[in-house]
Amino acid sequence: MATPTRRSSRRTVYETLRRKVLTLEFPPGSALSENELAAQLGVSRTPVRESLILLAEEGLVQVFPQVGSFVSRVDPARVADAQFLREAVELASLEDLPRELDPEIVAEMRENLAAQRRPGLDVEEFFALDEAFHHALLRLAGHGSAWATVVSAKGHLDRARRLGLQATAPPAFAAQHEQIFEAVLAGDVDAARRAMRAHLRAVFDDVEQIRLRSPELFASNRDAVPVRRNVVVWE
Repeated sequence: MATPTRRSSRRTVYETLRRKVLTLEFPPGSALSENELAAQLGVSRTPVRESLILLAEEGLVQVFPQVGSFVSRVDPARVADAQFLREAVELASLEDLPRELDPEIVAEMRENLAAQRRPGLDVEEFFALDEAFHHALLRLAGHGSAWATVVSAKGHLDRARRLGLQATAPPAFAAQHEQIFEAVLAGDVDAARRAMRAHLRAVFDDVEQIRLRSPELFASNRDAVPVRRNVVVWE
């Protein structure tokens, strides 16, 4: 039975590696060495190996016996599934908005939107604000706990969105957020749903453009096991 210290170590390693994959610090297709990761994180190989297995279960890492572990390429099918889930959950939640909105959450969202307009905002800062905004909308409708389910399912979508944010000015998304928020404040659920659907699909369309420009970052049916020679290649 794992001790609390071991569980804590594995959880920390898992969260660290997952963050590095999602933020593209570990790019799609890159090799992952258990020894190197263990040395960088100051842990044994065991929590690294266990974390890679967990990430493989999420489809974020591929482990090939006798070859090695690699960051998976972005899977268009998983992106589409996550997009479907987001639409289903976030549009449905808007139907449950109460007549009297929680003033503390509303104030929090106003601050969030103001922060999204700050000049010089980098991709990760904007991404964190974007996540907080969508989570707050669910909280307004009384479904804040559903966000954890959405987050766990959208690893491939998050990577694709970050690729998109590298090519798209955040103010465009900030304006869409403001449109959704104003409709919510006005109690116009239909307008809020239309704005939310357009916003989520605009992100998805942008991802498709990234996939066309950089197909090497995305998985395809032709992908096979990577082979180690002097360098890592994909055959």
